[in-house]
Amino acid sequence: MRRRRLHLARVIGTVWSTQKVESLSGQRLLVIQPVSHDGDDKGRPVVAVDTVSAAPGQLVYFVKSREAAKALEEKFNPADAAILGIVDEVRATKREK
Repeated sequence: MRRRRLHLARVIGTVWSTQKVESLSGQRLLVIQPVSHDGDDKGRPVVAVDTVSAAPGQLVYFVKSREAAKALEEKFNPADAAILGIVDEVRATKREK
């Protein structure tokens, strides 16, 4: 079974689109760079639907796949990534084995 989890990213840009599918009409699209909990870049940038009015340079958390589509009001949409929140602080904790 696949683990569902939140991912961290930094907002690095905005996508301007003159045409979108109807289910994404009125939604902002941002370019985000996934990062590790240490802040290091992790993988390639992703385009995500912005549900929280994030700004360039902010650290955000996002979900992928079906969870991203469920984050939007219109449930039948092609979203593959959605920003769910803005991160204020990341604290490292010990993991118990």
